[in-house]
Amino acid sequence: MLRGRESSNIEDRRGMGGKGLALGGGGIGTLLLVLAVWLCGGNPQTLLDQLGGGSAPTQQEQQQPQTNPNQPNAKNDEQKKFVASVLGSTEDVWRKILPQQARRQYQDPKLVLFTNQVQSACGVAGSSTGPFYCPGDNKLYLDYSFFNELSREFKAPGDFAQAYVIAHEVGHHVQNLLGTMDKVQQAGNTNDLSVKLELQADCYAGVWAFYANQQGLVEAGDAEEAIRAASAVGDDSIQKRAQGYVVPESFTHGSSQQRMQWFQRGYQAGDMRQCNTFGR
Repeated sequence: MLRGRESSNIEDRRGMGGKGLALGGGGIGTLLLVLAVWLCGGNPQTLLDQLGGGSAPTQQEQQQPQTNPNQPNAKNDEQKKFVASVLGSTEDVWRKILPQQARRQYQDPKLVLFTNQVQSACGVAGSSTGPFYCPGDNKLYLDYSFFNELSREFKAPGDFAQAYVIAHEVGHHVQNLLGTMDKVQQAGNTNDLSVKLELQADCYAGVWAFYANQQGLVEAGDAEEAIRAASAVGDDSIQKRAQGYVVPESFTHGSSQQRMQWFQRGYQAGDMRQCNTFGR
C-alpha cells in the first residue's frame, strides 16, 4: 500500500449523491466523449441532455444519503487514506518541480470523493464517467468504485495503477495552471489536440512517479502496474472491448502504445519539459 504524507485537500462527498446519472446507453464511448468535453473546459451537461442523460439532482435527492457497499467505515477509511497519501505525494512533487522546471508556483487542487453522482463546476457527473478534472473549479473528482472496475474490467490491478489514475488527473491540473487547457480550447478542441492533452497528462504522471520513486514510495513492479493501467485505458483497447473494432480518427485519449510510451518518457526523464506532446 502506497503510503506517505496525507493531503488535507480532500473533500468527502461520499453518500451524498443522488440517483445514478443515465448516460443514454453510451457506456465507454460516451465516457470518452464526455471526458473530452470536460477536460477542454466545456459543459458536458448539454451533451448529456442530447444523449438522453438525466438532469441535475433535486435538492431532496442531494440531501438523501445513498447506500454504497464500497464505502468503508469512517473509523477505518483506507480508501480515503490512500487517496490522501497519493495526493499528498503529488503536492510535494509539483510544489518543488513546477517552479524549477516551469517557473510557476504550484497551487494545490482539491480532490472530491463521491458516490454515484456529483455536481461540479463542469456539470453533473455520474460514477460511470470515471475520474475527471474540472478546470472550472480546480478539482479532481473520483468515485472509488472506478478502481474496482480498473482491476476487474480493465485487468489493471494494484495500488500504483490507482495512483497513476490520480496522478494523471493532477497532470491536467498542471496543464490548467500553465494555460495549456485554455490554448487547446481556443484552438478548437479537435480530437488530435485532445489526444495530445491526454498524452501530456500521462507524461506528467510519469514525472510524478519518477520523484515518488525518490521519496521511497515506489516498490518493485509498481511502474509496471502503472504502465498496464495506461495501456488498458488506451482508446484502441477501450473501443475493442466496447464495440469489437477500432476507429483511430475518433481517438480522444491516445492508443495504448502511446499512453504507455508517454508515461515511460516522464518516468525515465523526471523532467516535464520532455512532455511536449504538442511539438510532435
